[in-house]
Amino acid sequence: MKNLLILGAGTAGTMMANHLTKKLPKQEWQITIVDQHETHYYQPGFLFLPFDIYTEDQVKKDGTKFIPKSVEYIQKKIELIQPEANCVQLEGGEQVNYDLLIIATGSTIAPEEIEGMDGPMWHKNIFDFYTYEGAKALRDKLREWEGGKLVVHVTEMPIKCPVAPLEFAFLADSYFKNKGMRDKVEITYVTPLDGAFTKPRAAKALDYLLEEKDIKEVTSFNIERVDYENNKIIDYADVEVEYDLLVTVPTNMGDSVIERSGIGDDLNFVSTNKGSLQSKEYENVFVIGDATNLPTSKAGSVAHFEAEILTENILRYIKGEQLEEAFDGHANCFVETGNGKALLIDFNYVHEPVEGTFPIPGIGPLRLLKESKANHLGKLAFRWVYWNMLLKGVPIPFVSAKMNEKGKKLETVNT
Repeated sequence: MKNLLILGAGTAGTMMANHLTKKLPKQEWQITIVDQHETHYYQPGFLFLPFDIYTEDQVKKDGTKFIPKSVEYIQKKIELIQPEANCVQLEGGEQVNYDLLIIATGSTIAPEEIEGMDGPMWHKNIFDFYTYEGAKALRDKLREWEGGKLVVHVTEMPIKCPVAPLEFAFLADSYFKNKGMRDKVEITYVTPLDGAFTKPRAAKALDYLLEEKDIKEVTSFNIERVDYENNKIIDYADVEVEYDLLVTVPTNMGDSVIERSGIGDDLNFVSTNKGSLQSKEYENVFVIGDATNLPTSKAGSVAHFEAEILTENILRYIKGEQLEEAFDGHANCFVETGNGKALLIDFNYVHEPVEGTFPIPGIGPLRLLKESKANHLGKLAFRWVYWNMLLKGVPIPFVSAKMNEKGKKLETVNT
């Protein structure tokens, strides 16, 4: 009996367990998944939790319910990955050997990387919303906050779901309008990039949203430290931005086990072949989701598309066949713009976010790069899709892993 080991039971790891249990012969392969956490979080819901759009029980469930019964589940911390020896060390001295390894250890925030960020004001007037604890604490703060300078800040790229900080600013505008206190809140969006949107095509089409919602913008801001005593963030050029409430996206890093194991880059992301999802260093190791160093979004849709392609490549690897360079960097996501509207973006390694229809060419019903109530409803509906289809490896109709170019106005990425 051979062992396929999956590290991480988040979105990517759980999907791979569900895909592979249907494909691998049970008499030949044992699938094992390791994760130290029992709770599974719907991370896109963290954006809505601070604004009381979602409740706590809508963004978390018992993760073991989504692991197939035929898969061995080990709830322990991963101490060390030893790819030369084809084994993984767990807490308590337990060792798990493998014939094939999938690293799906995700990413996490690292506020300690910036001086003063996680100091005594962390989760008091400095918050994140990329964790369950941070989103919940921010919700409680917003319920009683009386206004002032709200700064939405991005430390550095890459981050999970690059549009989420902008979405937060847009939803904050809507939230305070609904509370009748928008005139008491000054919203400023601070980014290390030279524009609010990470993709030039999106910036060209959507910059009007910031002006329309009276959201100030500070660009090319490379933060050095947080002066929590004087409520200021300061960059390396000594530019200062004052805040009363700071909502920040700290440095995003891969899991610390990647650093301990010496198999990642400076941010603990694993060097991965961008087309096949095979590790560049170890033939029988594959990487998926936020754990990779691929030049695409760290988002659930990316993990979803990767999972379909990786499943086929693992079957090819087991058969001794050549792997397909099939992943094209495809990503799509809804962007909440507030007031019950959202837009939808679709892109890959080659193409900037495109105009057109999704998911059915020429029909839609959703339109790309256009605000609509339908897109907002689509984003809300995705929570059901996530829990009931995506995690379980159930195909989503009309949505393909490779970006469908039909019915879209394409624009190639400059390289």
